[in-house]
Amino acid sequence: MTRGGPSASLRQLPLDLHHRAAMSRADFLTGEGNATALDLIDRWPLWPQAGVLLSGPAGSGKSHLVEIWRTASGAKVVPARELDERAADDPPAAIAVEDLHVGPVDEPALFHLLNVARERNLAVLMTSRPPAPAIGLRLPDLISRLRAAQPATLEPPDDALLGRVLTKLFADRQVAVDSGVVDFLTIRMERSLEAAGALVERLDREALARGTAISRRLAGVVAAEMFDNQPDFWPDEPI
Repeated sequence: MTRGGPSASLRQLPLDLHHRAAMSRADFLTGEGNATALDLIDRWPLWPQAGVLLSGPAGSGKSHLVEIWRTASGAKVVPARELDERAADDPPAAIAVEDLHVGPVDEPALFHLLNVARERNLAVLMTSRPPAPAIGLRLPDLISRLRAAQPATLEPPDDALLGRVLTKLFADRQVAVDSGVVDFLTIRMERSLEAAGALVERLDREALARGTAISRRLAGVVAAEMFDNQPDFWPDEPI
């Protein structure tokens, strides 16, 4: 689909296309805030017996790391809210329990799973937005087990990583964007990978609707609307 041309001023209805993010080990972009967590995933199966707990904000890369580990280990992936005693009675050799913070979590079932994993030397990877003490669980023995797990915290991205992530997200959508636009966005957007994903999706849809490329002016307008910034752009540039 071409973008621009005589009809660029007319808004078009963009197709609701689903864009699958690339989630392989090679697609994971590293920076100071996530290198330690990636190193821990890469060191499997040389893991601590108590398991691993990944924590970090939404969109920080937890699900991508789980997918990397699932590919390497053949692990079963279970949302924490779907875990029950039956799943904990006979767990696979490797299991990932995602989003402990979402709830409701069957705390006795999770505690039982961690006990069985320790007895049988099974690998357990857990994820949560907050670290173990702030998840809000009540069972003291379970809280103790989670505190014993190897922690790995994903920090917000720095400018360099954020720029690389934006470039990758545009590439996932097969959208060519000038590096100057990416640099322009990195200093005006919220500092999170979740925000990067939302921003790229919004810009792609806006550009498709207008039939134009993603210019710095369009990037400035969208960033201002999404992140409550001033509409900082070059007035002589067309949207």
